[in-house]
Amino acid sequence: MRKCYTRPCNFYYGNYARRLIEKKKALSLTGRSNIAFDQVEVFHRKKKKIAESKFYSIKEIKQLDKEISQTIEKDLKNITSKEESILGLKFDTPLIIGALNITPDSFSDGGLFFEETKAYDQAKLMINSGATIIDIGGESTRPGSKTIDEKDEWQRVKNTIIKLKKNFPKILLSLDTRKSYVMSNGIENGVDIINDVSGLNLDKRSFDLINSKKKPFILHHMQGTPATMQNNPTYEDVLLDIFDFFEKKINFFAKKNYRKETIILDPGIGFGKNLDHNLRLMSKISIFYSLGCPILIGTSRKRFIEHIVTKFDTPDRTGGTLASVLYGLSQGVQLFRVHNVKEINQGILVFNKILNTN
Repeated sequence: MRKCYTRPCNFYYGNYARRLIEKKKALSLTGRSNIAFDQVEVFHRKKKKIAESKFYSIKEIKQLDKEISQTIEKDLKNITSKEESILGLKFDTPLIIGALNITPDSFSDGGLFFEETKAYDQAKLMINSGATIIDIGGESTRPGSKTIDEKDEWQRVKNTIIKLKKNFPKILLSLDTRKSYVMSNGIENGVDIINDVSGLNLDKRSFDLINSKKKPFILHHMQGTPATMQNNPTYEDVLLDIFDFFEKKINFFAKKNYRKETIILDPGIGFGKNLDHNLRLMSKISIFYSLGCPILIGTSRKRFIEHIVTKFDTPDRTGGTLASVLYGLSQGVQLFRVHNVKEINQGILVFNKILNTN
């Protein structure tokens, strides 16, 4: 178990970030020249309590206790190292993942794209609106949902995957599934990335399949199962508990000769978390850069938005989704899974332009 955890913070952007990096007054985040930081927040666990943290400038790190400073220096190597491209994806600009639920019962769009023609048309619309990846799922994982038969799940998504691969060969397809049977069929039909919300925990054959095919995957965190995950989720410290979950998984995969450079981390906003958990994860999201992997957030239309805005809630929750995406972008996050691709892309383009103009 770690004694301390490192989060980059106090960010700078655009030309000002470049000047600070050149003058060695700040460090680059993941090798990007347009985002820099000059402080870290260091967390120390306390039993059965939210972790205590202190802020240090990058110059103060060497003055700390040797064991702590060595951990921070190791983390900083991951935080500042340039992220390798995954399937040609470069993480120096924001990337949008379009969520396509081919289900009758997903939490926000269940039934809307259950027919093959509607599913394909929606994927085409998201691609034309700026999505780089289409994430296709045939089983709802909303709170309270039940597991469906693997063959039924595959039949729901099969034809849409085949048609998209044929007509949009340059668009990457991610398959949102917890079952190795569906993964295997998807990979055989051109799926590029696996997205398993169980964190490869439901089906023990999943990792061996992904490893044998050397497929990139999204390592997602969920406490419990979709049927139980919102039944009083509990953590010692949600931020550090999920960090430990990711680190343990990455170390296990490394022993199996799977490279962490092809893993994308998703802390699973709304999957076995209450409002306080979600807010802590979002506000401290940059801590996960200490693990040396790209970060993805999926806040689109999630219920935590309703819990914040109460009477100002809307069916699509576009405003709340966009706010969470832009905050993530300011913290260096570059992958966003959303439903309303055009609106979110518009917000990202404007925000990013302003952020990098100075």
